[in-house]
Amino acid sequence: MTDELKLIAAAKAGSAEAFCDLARLYRERLLRFLLTRCASYADAEDVLQDTLIAAFRYLHSYDARWRFSTWLYRIAIRNAAKLRGPDLLEVGELRDEENDPLLQCMADSESKNLWLNARQLLNDDVFAAMWLRYAEDMSVNDISKALDRSASWTKVNLMRGRRTLESNLSDVPEQSEAYG
Repeated sequence: MTDELKLIAAAKAGSAEAFCDLARLYRERLLRFLLTRCASYADAEDVLQDTLIAAFRYLHSYDARWRFSTWLYRIAIRNAAKLRGPDLLEVGELRDEENDPLLQCMADSESKNLWLNARQLLNDDVFAAMWLRYAEDMSVNDISKALDRSASWTKVNLMRGRRTLESNLSDVPEQSEAYG
């Protein structure tokens, strides 16, 4: 039995300390993911808190057939969706660059940063699938479970997302060419 499974079992048995250890294991990864789905850092932190509270509250419903991270990401995605409203920006549109949470999260220049370009070019679900696959190294099955989509949808959209990025990024001039 892995350490994570031991922590889950202990948390299910009522150990708040075990759940805190689980939360510490996933906090940074979940926050980084939520920064890509929320309008601000504060919103991402709020969704993270709501996600961890819901995970604690409904831990008894966790099914060990799936990775624990998949279950947590599914809760986080649902909570982030609740926060979004019609007054928020359209999918793929960047927010104020000075306060953009993804800009704060990423260190590379905009023209070189794959994730910033992906956020501009892909819809929310495809961006989330790409992030979970390549930033979080989740399997196709885990991604489809987290996004509540079929494995076929996930595979096709990962491929489409890669093609979209490849075709659009091949048109971006290199730094040396742009500044000449």
